[in-house]
Amino acid sequence: MPADWWTAAEEPPRAKKARRWRDKFREAARGVKLGVRGHSSFSVHFFFAALVVAAAAVLGLGPVEWCLVLGCIGAVFTAELFNSAVETLFHGLDDESKGRIRGCLDIAAGAVLVASLTACVVGLIVFARRVLELVQPRG
Repeated sequence: MPADWWTAAEEPPRAKKARRWRDKFREAARGVKLGVRGHSSFSVHFFFAALVVAAAAVLGLGPVEWCLVLGCIGAVFTAELFNSAVETLFHGLDDESKGRIRGCLDIAAGAVLVASLTACVVGLIVFARRVLELVQPRG
């Protein structure tokens, strides 16, 4: 394309400056911090995650079981962060816009519910065998 394709009044297009990885990680960490601090449901998720990790340590889960448990915890936290992002956007809208996209909040909350229920089922499967081994007499 010729160099004079833009008008004299316009600036020529400039290539975006690449962000450094360090800056990307700093921004992501700030996002996690904002998501955790700004939404009270994280305290509930953190409490149960700590409880599950403690139980997993006491019951001596194997590597695959640890991966399942930690994967579920990560999925619930991720869903909650996305929900927090949608809520943050929602609260910045005018009343007319809020009325049109209220369903988005419900969908995001539903994603957290599905992730949490799935984590509960996986937790029951993983921990049930270990707990049964503790309560059944060996013979």
